[in-house]
Amino acid sequence: MREFLLNYGFLATCLIVGSSLVYFIILAMSSQSMLSQIKSTMYSRFRELSGSQFVPPVSILVPSYNEELTIIDNVRSLMALEFPVYEVIVINDGSKDNTLQVLVEQFDLKPGRMTAARHLVQSNPVKEVYYNPQYPKLVVIDKENGGKADALNAGINVSKYPLVATIDADSMLEKDALIRMVQVYMENPEQHIAIGGNVRIANGSKIQDGRVTSARLSNRMLPAMQYVEYMRAFLGGRIGWSSMNGLLIVSGAFGLFRKDYLINVGGYEKECPGEDMNIVMKLHRYMLHHGLPYRILFCPDAVCWTQAPDTLRILGSQRRRWIKGNLWNVIRFRSMLFIPKYKIIGWLALPYTILYETLSPYIKLSGLAALVAYVLMDMTQLPILLTFLFINLLIGLVFTSGSLIIEELAFQRSIETRDVLRIIGLSMLMALGYDQLNALWKLQGHADYLRGNHSWGHMVRRSWNEDSPDDQDALSQKSKKGAASKASKASNAQAI
Repeated sequence: MREFLLNYGFLATCLIVGSSLVYFIILAMSSQSMLSQIKSTMYSRFRELSGSQFVPPVSILVPSYNEELTIIDNVRSLMALEFPVYEVIVINDGSKDNTLQVLVEQFDLKPGRMTAARHLVQSNPVKEVYYNPQYPKLVVIDKENGGKADALNAGINVSKYPLVATIDADSMLEKDALIRMVQVYMENPEQHIAIGGNVRIANGSKIQDGRVTSARLSNRMLPAMQYVEYMRAFLGGRIGWSSMNGLLIVSGAFGLFRKDYLINVGGYEKECPGEDMNIVMKLHRYMLHHGLPYRILFCPDAVCWTQAPDTLRILGSQRRRWIKGNLWNVIRFRSMLFIPKYKIIGWLALPYTILYETLSPYIKLSGLAALVAYVLMDMTQLPILLTFLFINLLIGLVFTSGSLIIEELAFQRSIETRDVLRIIGLSMLMALGYDQLNALWKLQGHADYLRGNHSWGHMVRRSWNEDSPDDQDALSQKSKKGAASKASKASNAQAI
């Protein structure tokens, strides 16, 4: 047993060191790429595009299932974007709540002709298409339930513009987010086939009329930790992968695609539980297989705000769903591994994802168990164990600090000192429980996948107009009776 533990400890240490080195390299590439992108934006030919007639029009797809609490604010924010020509297509995917009804009533929509729907990609039947001439940008589709991927395919079939943007129904775009993303596309429209946006956590921020008017770190522990987690993933990771053309995911919360290539690859796969990774992998495979030059990029200053789970139950459900999608896709595209024509995808991005994302829960939890066994079997001393844990905390702190620097470069917004200190503290705290919980949820997601359980679980939605739980002190200065009544009504959970 001792020999086995020693050998395994050596292997686990090599994997951890290897993971850290790769992430350090990606973080360094992210920093360099961010500086280059800032210079490119400053001297871009397309700096002032918001009113230009030469900007390609965009169809924004909003797949929706049981989203009655957030959908109106979402649509309002999209209708107010700074962009010349676009349409907003809301796809009601057989919701069981009043998603369709609140849209129809709010915008006085009427059934229209079905001629707009074409059969470009496979999707479940569309029951009705709604319009209102007073809101010419808005189209609402009512269709049979088929899941998010199927809803996106239905939106592609109805869309009329050459670029397609996807956004979650519980998310909101900053008013210039779409134009910033299209700027990146226009730098090389022949090769830039997909662009991902930067997803940030809105919990704790002040929201008014479908806009984040004041970005703040949530006072709640779980959303605040997810803020740090998203910052590391998007700013510390995706910028670097993007610079290598090795990005495997364009977040479903906000992405932009050339519609012709979405059609060429057959659209989204209905049975896939991780449609955002799936469509990007299909695009990589198609372009590399046909030897076509292309880029799939990340645009850090195109910001989308989303709601983060604020309970362990909902967060665990979300993470199990994510890892099921990850596992489904790495199995689906395993034939790309170590094949020369698939370049960085087959030789680095996909192997890294398998080793440090798909298999990471086994490494983390078994490594932790091995450390405990070392102490119990008197194979090491407690100070050595504590030193190892301290180094692990320090690595996480370096990643967080690097992401903070990139965020400052990207947005040039001064973060309050109190929030910076909280982010650093949370980064260290995440290594002492949060990361282990994430690993446990991933194991449960693997078990669900092996059992054939591909359900999407539940996500609680809260109205954007609901007074934030972080503002209870401010509420106490108001009429408590009225505020309590409003909060009670607004916090009814809706499961998707």
